[in-house]
Amino acid sequence: MRSGRLLCSVLLAGLATAAGAQGQTTPFAPAPAAIPATGATLRLGKCVNISDMFEAPTPGAWGREFRDSDIANIAAKGFTAIRLPVRFSAHAAAAAPYAIDPHFMRRVRHAVDLATGRGLAVILDFHHYLELFDDPAGQAPRFAALWRQIAAEFRDAPASVSFELINEPNKNLTQANLWSVLGPALAAVRETNPTRKVVIDGPNWASLDQMLATHFPDDPDIVPTFHYYDPANFGFDKAPWMNPPVRETFGSADDVAELRRVLSKVQGYMKRTGRVPFVGELGANEARATAQRAIYYNLTSSAFASIGVQTCEWGYTNTHQLWRDGEGWLPGIADGIVTTATLPGQ
Repeated sequence: MRSGRLLCSVLLAGLATAAGAQGQTTPFAPAPAAIPATGATLRLGKCVNISDMFEAPTPGAWGREFRDSDIANIAAKGFTAIRLPVRFSAHAAAAAPYAIDPHFMRRVRHAVDLATGRGLAVILDFHHYLELFDDPAGQAPRFAALWRQIAAEFRDAPASVSFELINEPNKNLTQANLWSVLGPALAAVRETNPTRKVVIDGPNWASLDQMLATHFPDDPDIVPTFHYYDPANFGFDKAPWMNPPVRETFGSADDVAELRRVLSKVQGYMKRTGRVPFVGELGANEARATAQRAIYYNLTSSAFASIGVQTCEWGYTNTHQLWRDGEGWLPGIADGIVTTATLPGQ
């Protein structure tokens, strides 16, 4: 593993490269990583989601499958962390003891080992457990049992591997029943991983406002997270509830003002709770022009970095692509991603 000082130097060099590659100016300058007074934080640096590979309903359903070369490609681009979304629930028995398919578990373990072998931090994220959102109480025992197996499998993984209990709680998994479902799963993790960092999303699709309202248990190794695709009519393919439902540009004075408003809310949360969240997903839809997407990734990641908050961009390939097979890294996007000026603890 590289030393913290060396990794910090790599990150700072990446920021200088990004500024030159983008030719952009931003009102936001990266600050040192915020250090929590309560709970934990992750040492991510520049992070990308391995999008729509292990969380597709069946392998290859949402784009191509994972290749070993993806990890080498990501590391060579200067990323220092990945988030690995995995739909464990689609590869496990429906009846107790809810055994996870060992072949699938080996595939996941292989990807994690490749990443840690290249010095990348990993967030192992349980993604798209749709049955849990439909029936939280009925699925809670299975959810805990699945996490007991996942945690046991990765009990010997480096400390740079963290667990994310469930991506984007939504539908019937709300503030009212969140901990009746997540509590047993967290306890299952702690049986074999007493000090592993565990990431917790707020309800309503990991919204910032729901994270602000979430009460976290007294566990020193919990990290809060939220997701950011705003404005939704630019971050997603379309947002029918907005006027207009689709927009093609980003970076106006109003956009910067909105980012400042969001930063103020996050800073207020950090001051009030002592916790430091990170942005587990941040992205601009692939239907937007590449140059406009480059502005978005640069400006939004710079904004969060300016208050010491790390981000993990969505996604590597398949959706919200930073990389496209046959084209390579899309011009200006990955190079323009900014992270904090140091890693936590430096």
